[in-house]
Amino acid sequence: MYALFDDAGKFLAGRVMSEADSSMQIELDSGKRVKVKNANVLLRFDKPQPADLIAAAQAKAGEIDLDLAWEFAPEGEFGFADLARDYFSASAGPELQAAALFRLFEAPHYFRRAGKGQFKKAPEETIKAALLAIERKKQLAAQIEAWAAELVAGQCPAPVREQLYKILFKPDKNAPEYKAVVDAAKQSQRAPLDLLKDAGAITSPYQFHWRRFLFEQFPKGTGFPPLEAPAIADELPLAPVQAFSIDDSQTTEIDDALSVTGLGSGEVVFGVHIAAPGLAVLPDSPVDKVARERLSTVYMPGWKLTMLPDAVVQAYTLDEGRDCPAVSLYVTLDEATLAIKKSETRLERVPIAANLRHDQLDEVITEATLTGEAVADYPFAAELAFCFRLARQLKAAREVVRGKPENFNRPDYNFRLDGNSGEPDGSETVRISERKRGAPLDLIVSEAMILANSTWGGWLAELGVPGIYRSQASLAPGVKVRMGTKALPHAGMGVAQYTWATSPLRRYVDLVNQWQIIACARHGRTAALAAHFKPKDATLFSIISGFDGAYSAYNGFQSAIERFWTLRWIEQQGVTELDAAVLKDGLVRADTLPLVFRALGTESFPRGTRVRVRVTGMDLLTLELHASLAARLDDEVAPTEAEDSEGEDDTPTTGLTLAINLDEAGEDAPPAAPAA
Repeated sequence: MYALFDDAGKFLAGRVMSEADSSMQIELDSGKRVKVKNANVLLRFDKPQPADLIAAAQAKAGEIDLDLAWEFAPEGEFGFADLARDYFSASAGPELQAAALFRLFEAPHYFRRAGKGQFKKAPEETIKAALLAIERKKQLAAQIEAWAAELVAGQCPAPVREQLYKILFKPDKNAPEYKAVVDAAKQSQRAPLDLLKDAGAITSPYQFHWRRFLFEQFPKGTGFPPLEAPAIADELPLAPVQAFSIDDSQTTEIDDALSVTGLGSGEVVFGVHIAAPGLAVLPDSPVDKVARERLSTVYMPGWKLTMLPDAVVQAYTLDEGRDCPAVSLYVTLDEATLAIKKSETRLERVPIAANLRHDQLDEVITEATLTGEAVADYPFAAELAFCFRLARQLKAAREVVRGKPENFNRPDYNFRLDGNSGEPDGSETVRISERKRGAPLDLIVSEAMILANSTWGGWLAELGVPGIYRSQASLAPGVKVRMGTKALPHAGMGVAQYTWATSPLRRYVDLVNQWQIIACARHGRTAALAAHFKPKDATLFSIISGFDGAYSAYNGFQSAIERFWTLRWIEQQGVTELDAAVLKDGLVRADTLPLVFRALGTESFPRGTRVRVRVTGMDLLTLELHASLAARLDDEVAPTEAEDSEGEDDTPTTGLTLAINLDEAGEDAPPAAPAA
């Protein structure tokens, strides 16, 4: 005797070897013996052989018309043998009974399972809906197949083009567009990115990087809702100073300015004046909600996305010729020794006498003119000379705390796009110029901001008012800068505590800290009771978390798009060779460009080895530069390059990590002027 049984939804048949009250031993054609519960045995038969029965039943099952079977099936529950007798004949044998079983089992939209071998007709409405869904699924499968065929043939269907960034970076793996790309990539044995590029989905590498960034960080677009800059209600006194700012020519968010009074008197008051949107913009106001959503201005060559609308920025920016509301830190110093005697914070209107510009004055305002070795023929010469003297002393004091000097062996780079009158499109001619870090004007601004941020951070802590701090436990490798609400030392900066409070027009944490500083200026010892944010305020932690993520994403994009323009410069200039210094594992750093890349043949060289590499190709989508060793330029490790590796990340920025998966279907640096 043979038996057909249900094994977890799979039908098997074999010879019955023995039978007990509740189970039987069945030997399969493979020779394997299995114990089967009697309840799972659906059919007993003497002939044909089990394998022949299953083969015949499967062939016959395909001939059963489901609509006709549904008509023949009795109302209420019925067994598969009943349907076989009604559909075929009253004498339907084991093969036909098994055929009915197989057909019923594979058509749940026509027949619902009511137990082992038992079924029940589905309602007519259910069948219609199921058939419609099956038809839609067939059509969708056909559409996916057609799209995949187009992609393989080198054409990109419009729906795939429209979903390009979602497919590559945040895919819905059930979406037909995604499935079409996966199928096409498998058929053509090609990477999805190459496939889509050759199919015309990606026509501009620049637009690819730009649109990808907008897709990930600005899915609702970059426009601002209608906003008006709130007026400052306070009657602010006019400061008895003539302040000046130092920024790049294209900077519109002028956050900070400096002043010096009392020169020649023996006691000098050094003023750091910060634009004060916090005097007008309140937490949870419309302007605040926009700023908190963006969290920071995004900078890139030739363009920027500001944290606040331009009309709001212009209401509070420190433009020359205006008396601008400001939060001012006044530090009183001994003119001879530069010893700090006291500091004071005021809320006031500050006359901005001039907006000095780096790019216009860097070649004029030099260390020689600031120290008296050369004639200083420019505005605020005496004040800038004092600022430079103070900056060098502040930097030296920080380096004592750090335990070693700050190295500025590598320059910063400025990018300028010729032919750019608005948002770039990638076709512009790019100019890249060096600007040495630690240049006099840079040093003046950075040390003034570090002084203000560390002083205000200590003041907040002294008054028990929470703020957002940046700290670093040590300069040991791997110890990163962290953001938190506690005033902890920042080893990299060499200060006892450090906040960000000097850029409230372009960084949201600075605006938050400014609200807290304003409370301190207004209420003194009782500021903790009046401040917007109280100790252990959950909102502060939420702001820190959101800012950290957004700021990292924005900086990552800026690095990636600057790498794009660097590669474009190499392409436009027809550069075939570059001089570089070896880092590690085949990575090298170009001498005169902001570029780290792999060069074949340099893997065994020690760090700092000077080499000349030959450019063999580049990919503007993956931002990869292909190069190989052309010549070794020295036999010794360059000391400056070897030593200047503290805390740096030598990994070249590519900015491209695809989410599509075919298997399934440092340390804070002193603030420099941002790229405009």
